[in-house]
Amino acid sequence: MTMGSNVSLTALSENIESAIVSLGWSSPTGEGDADVSVLLLDADGKVRSDADFYFYNNPVAADGSVQLLGKEPTGDGSEDRISFDLTAVPAEVERIVVAASRYEGARFGELDDLKVTLADAGGEGLLRFVIEDAGPVSAIIFGELYRRGEEWKFRAVGQGYESGLAGLATDFGVDIEDDEAESPEAVAEAEAVAEAEAVAEESSAAVPAEAPPRTTLEAVPAPRPPADEEAAPKKRTARPRTAKKKVTPPRAPVKSLAENESWKQARLFPVSALKSDRDRETRSTSVLLSVMAQVPRFGRRITAPFGAPSGRMETFTEVSLPHGDTPRRPDGVIRVERAGKLWTALVETKTNGNPLKSDQVQAYMDIAARRGYEAVITLSNDVALEGSPLVDVKIDRRRKHQVALWHLSWAEVAHQAQMLIRHEGVGNAARTWLLQDLLHYLQHENSGCHGFQNMGSAWVPVRNGISDETLCQGDPRALEVVESWERLIRQVCLRLGGELGQKVLPAQRTRRGIDPGARRARLADQLCVEGRLQAELRVEGAPGLLTVSADLRTAKLRTSVEIPAPEQGYPLTWAKRLVRRLAEAPADLHVETLVEGGTGGPRGTLERLRPEPADLLPKDSAARITGFRLSLFKGMGSGRGSAESGFIRSVDDAVHRFYTSVVVHLDAPASGRAMAKERAAV
Repeated sequence: MTMGSNVSLTALSENIESAIVSLGWSSPTGEGDADVSVLLLDADGKVRSDADFYFYNNPVAADGSVQLLGKEPTGDGSEDRISFDLTAVPAEVERIVVAASRYEGARFGELDDLKVTLADAGGEGLLRFVIEDAGPVSAIIFGELYRRGEEWKFRAVGQGYESGLAGLATDFGVDIEDDEAESPEAVAEAEAVAEAEAVAEESSAAVPAEAPPRTTLEAVPAPRPPADEEAAPKKRTARPRTAKKKVTPPRAPVKSLAENESWKQARLFPVSALKSDRDRETRSTSVLLSVMAQVPRFGRRITAPFGAPSGRMETFTEVSLPHGDTPRRPDGVIRVERAGKLWTALVETKTNGNPLKSDQVQAYMDIAARRGYEAVITLSNDVALEGSPLVDVKIDRRRKHQVALWHLSWAEVAHQAQMLIRHEGVGNAARTWLLQDLLHYLQHENSGCHGFQNMGSAWVPVRNGISDETLCQGDPRALEVVESWERLIRQVCLRLGGELGQKVLPAQRTRRGIDPGARRARLADQLCVEGRLQAELRVEGAPGLLTVSADLRTAKLRTSVEIPAPEQGYPLTWAKRLVRRLAEAPADLHVETLVEGGTGGPRGTLERLRPEPADLLPKDSAARITGFRLSLFKGMGSGRGSAESGFIRSVDDAVHRFYTSVVVHLDAPASGRAMAKERAAV
């Protein structure tokens, strides 16, 4: 599409009751990012209330019409996805604006490949709009969905705002909270309102599932207040705040009543009786699907990326479906009802590293197409990569009804459970307990649901070939190792993000126009020449990209981060403040000074630098310091799996140790302009 053009969604697909809109971009440095937002507008082009403004502090609509699904890595950057249930959009809403914004002086002109895409409920891409030359703006309206009679249309907009998210939202009638001018009384009042809402949500969530639905009488006016109450000032309604929402850490666990550590808590989902892979698959499917149905927020979090609407969910196991002469029994079925319509997905599960079978998945795709189901979801320890499907299936494009094939990793399931338990909440203690028992089950060694845990058969031959210098460029085994490395890095991001409650994504730097397959082939050739695997992680709130490097020649892992030098002040002051901030970091942390021109600067361990921070300064006083690189080194596991001595475990442990012992001390005041401001304040 071109700027200003529009198209009817019904002209593109017959399956547009639900839609997924994706906003994407890439960064030349690998560090640029933005946040999406959605505004529901009435006939006057304004929001009906502040509740019609959806962004990171308000990501989900109560009626299920809008849900921000979060970021997903792509071959050349990342994209933010938004799920729309168009059947649930209130009738008085005529336009839905989809936008994105940047912060702290960042502009969209610094990003590449700005685009918006739209897919139908089956995952079929319908349209694409690329924004050229965004310019120095900090917010952009990518596009909008709007009604014309009984149908929905999409318009490519591409309009920029220099005033950022707050300015964009204000133009559409949102009353933005001014964090700078907010008084302590207003903050306390807003927190009290939020607490009251949380209590109300918990009370409503505690109603048993068997209770009949309540009838809402929207047309009955509220009783008129007494005359003496009419003059009383109304309590101020909390307004949207564009500052990032602070997450309260979980309370310390209550001390156990067990006499000693040998006593094991009774579990709703036991793992002691699992003896075979079939037992694990059956138990794991039943455990997951039952918790999805009983914890609506968790079930919605799992199914929303697959185009499922928000509604009443029921899940089933051991379902028999006719298929030729022999009935098929998928591991599970998920059904969601909304407004009398059903969304159905068949589930095929594998545990313990067992691979998915193409013929089995193909049969479920055929069954789903004949019965009018919307999706087939495969669930295993493997991690799907962009442009590299886990199973090859044939999709008959001649069929009017198309079925979407999606993949879910057990690591992603555990990540979503962690995010809800530790950082976001699910409404009440009973649902939290269910999620905790699910997470305990998934993490138990007997469950077989540990996520990606095997680097593959090519791992040992490639390591040996690099060690004895016999591995040649073009060897297909090197490509297998690169793909396994990418899967591992995606899983490391999920685990670290679940622990922190923050977004952690792979930062893949690549040239524009290169597809994922070509990028992996280039990295495979690089592995053959250099003997090293490398990846960069973007952690929200970190001062820079976290780099992970595995040197297969020396069997060493290196985790590092580069901190930019402040724009003002004296180099000796920078060095002293950095060493002081790292007071609790490991003594074996390597600190290197980066100087202009790329020549190596002074370096040393933190243990040696603590008494003499001046050793970080170049001997040439004219050399310009551009930053500092902090690195930890660790021995690399030799096994291909995730056992204690395995490579996968060693990478996971290295990243976790580096972040928790080093990066946590490098918050905003430790880098860039903020460090200079701190120096000036002192």
